[in-house]
Amino acid sequence: MRTFTVNGQSVSVDVPDEMPLLWVLRDELDLTGTKYACDKALCGACTVQVDGRPVRACVTAVAAVDGKTVTTIEGITTDAAGHAVPAGSAVQEAWRRLDVVQCGYCQSGQMVAAVSLLQTNPHPSDADIDAAMSATLCRCATYVRIRATIHDAAKVLAA
Repeated sequence: MRTFTVNGQSVSVDVPDEMPLLWVLRDELDLTGTKYACDKALCGACTVQVDGRPVRACVTAVAAVDGKTVTTIEGITTDAAGHAVPAGSAVQEAWRRLDVVQCGYCQSGQMVAAVSLLQTNPHPSDADIDAAMSATLCRCATYVRIRATIHDAAKVLAA
């Protein structure tokens, strides 16, 4: 039995220790916002936060998150105590305002990665953004809009 916190809620799951976190989130906890794509940690569609750091849920065993805090796309706007997460809200609003979405498949991983970046670097340069986001691929190549969105969210957070 593994117990951890997901989006502010304590959960316990009785699954094999080696089961990928992605499948626990999607199949056991019904949190389907985190996407399955490459299954090899190459594309970033499955990015979630574990204790505030971005990780690839497709290759992270559930045993590795025992006792930790996991944040998925469904939880990026509120913390474990139910308080607003400014970076999550700013990214989500900027994503809508700048119309980033095309196919939307990478969206959850991109947004979680963007929130992680802004939580550690509230004033990122283009180079900082490119470095932080380089491992999260977009099939539609909306990288320019994603970068603009992160800059926009950073401005909102600085105001």
